Amino acid sequence: MEIIISGRQHLEITPAIKQYATDKVSKLPRYYDRIQKISVVAGRKDSHSHEVEIIVSVEHAEPFVARDSGSDLYACIDGATDKMERQLTDHKNKVRDHKH
Repeated sequence: MEIIISGRQHLEITPAIKQYATDKVSKLPRYYDRIQKISVVAGRKDSHSHEVEIIVSVEHAEPFVARDSGSDLYACIDGATDKMERQLTDHKNKVRDHKH
C-alpha cells in the first residue's frame, strides 16, 4: 500500500503534519483490506481555513474521495479520515452482503 502526502496552494507539508496524516490514514486498511493507494492532499481554502482531501484507490472499484475543511488542519485530517472510514465500511458491507 502506497501513501502519498502532498500540499497545494502554497501549503508547506511539515514533517509533523506528514507524520500525523500518515498515522491516521495507515489505520484505514482495517476497514477495507483491498486498498492499493492512499493520497492525502492538504491545501488552503482561504487565508483562515484549510481543506483536506483523501483519495483511496481500491481493487475493483472507483476511487473513494473524502473532503473536510475548517480552521484547524489537524481537525480537517481527522474529519476526512472519519468520512473515509465510513465510506470504506459501507463498501465492505455492500461487497460482503452481495449474493450471487
